[in-house]
Amino acid sequence: MKKRWSSLFYFIIVVGLGFAIYWIIQKGNALQAPELSAVQAQNKKEATVATEFHVFKDSFSHGLSEPLAVLLLQIIVIIAAARLFGYLFKKIGQPAVIGEIVAGIVLGPSIVGAYFPEVSHFLFPAASLSTLGFLSQVGLILFMFIIGMELDLKAIGKQAYGAVIISHASIIIPYTLGVWLAYYIYKDYAPANITFLSFALFMGISMSITAFPVLARILQEKGLTRSRLGAMVLTCAAADDLTAWCILAAVIALVKSGSSFSVLFTIALAVVYVLIMLKMVRPFLERLSAVYEKKEKKRTPIIALLFILLIISSYITSVIGIHALFGAFMAGVIMPSSFDFRKIVIDKIEDVSIILLLPLFFVMTGLRTQIGLINQGHLWITFGWILLVAVAGKFGGSALAARMVGQSWKDSLSIGVLMNTRGLMQLIVLNIGYDLGILTPEIFAMMVLMALVTTFMTGPAMDLINWLMPEKVEEKPEVNSEAQTAV
Repeated sequence: MKKRWSSLFYFIIVVGLGFAIYWIIQKGNALQAPELSAVQAQNKKEATVATEFHVFKDSFSHGLSEPLAVLLLQIIVIIAAARLFGYLFKKIGQPAVIGEIVAGIVLGPSIVGAYFPEVSHFLFPAASLSTLGFLSQVGLILFMFIIGMELDLKAIGKQAYGAVIISHASIIIPYTLGVWLAYYIYKDYAPANITFLSFALFMGISMSITAFPVLARILQEKGLTRSRLGAMVLTCAAADDLTAWCILAAVIALVKSGSSFSVLFTIALAVVYVLIMLKMVRPFLERLSAVYEKKEKKRTPIIALLFILLIISSYITSVIGIHALFGAFMAGVIMPSSFDFRKIVIDKIEDVSIILLLPLFFVMTGLRTQIGLINQGHLWITFGWILLVAVAGKFGGSALAARMVGQSWKDSLSIGVLMNTRGLMQLIVLNIGYDLGILTPEIFAMMVLMALVTTFMTGPAMDLINWLMPEKVEEKPEVNSEAQTAV
């Protein structure tokens, strides 16, 4: 009975008030100027199905070209392509992130732009790229914040001796080889307004980076995260990333300032910033985490404060001449050491950053990567040298250092293969170099291909090492049954 009365009330309200609105509008038309009424009547008289459809078509076309509509369509296409390629690459035993990077290259001028230019122009018009680029940078800032939080400084301290030796050897050896390679390719491939020092230093950092997040995913998929080898590699990669980002900050400061003297001011400001973050902000956040765990009502304001801190940190490093990503990374490093606290914050950010925003960065990289530029034999020979130097420096340097600190040959080779993984972190560094004008489109395309190849080879190389050097299973000696009975 109650339901029937409710339905009757709903009908009376909707129909009755609908008639009331119609009556008010009719009375209101009499209030408007006669000229407006005449134009309204003429439009109504001339209206036909064809003209009305034409008006709708124009309105629909205008809606498709609206900046927000274009951005939303781009996000839909990018996420769908990233998920599809990520799924396909997981099926062949590769990390999903490799598929996501390939999806970006496919959507760029190398594939879609080359064979379907109209589709590419419709999906990624030049006017929309700046908005897409800024949104991808926000995704990177959140991602680097997560990477900083996943960096365990205590773990680095526990294995500091071996990890630091391996890590720094895996940086300085490929860095030296990268500078040596820059000497031979500078005249042919460096931009005209870039000094040899800037080009050489950046080639060095491009050769020496390790992709900590991709490496962590590979170890997780192979079940090595909690193994002795996995712990050592993750510690080396973490120390490697921390050192590499500090070197990158100095290189960026040098390129932006233009002189080695003015870069000292930037580095001095960076040192002051890092000390303030470690000695003042970090203890404050440790106390804040205790409040977060005890008082549930204050959790939302505390999370808001963390986001503000992240943005301020990124802003400061950007202003002093390093890069906003270094500030985001540093903000993550100083987060409270409580595992539960870090896990909660990571869970709040990770899905939005990795699933929604990070694929935008892959596509921005793909839009800049023109594989078609490498269309001559000597360019592919140069790419071969880049790949050879990258593998020899990173794999060889890491494996040699691991062997020198007492690791077995199998573990040393495994560490070398895993530290040779570049992936996403390499793309971030390359995009910074491209934005600064240090890399030409040809070198940029070669370096992106190198990052893909070195990351792609990690899984098969690990399987090959395990096949060539299988784990020795220790056989337990059989105990004589008579002796056992006597005991």
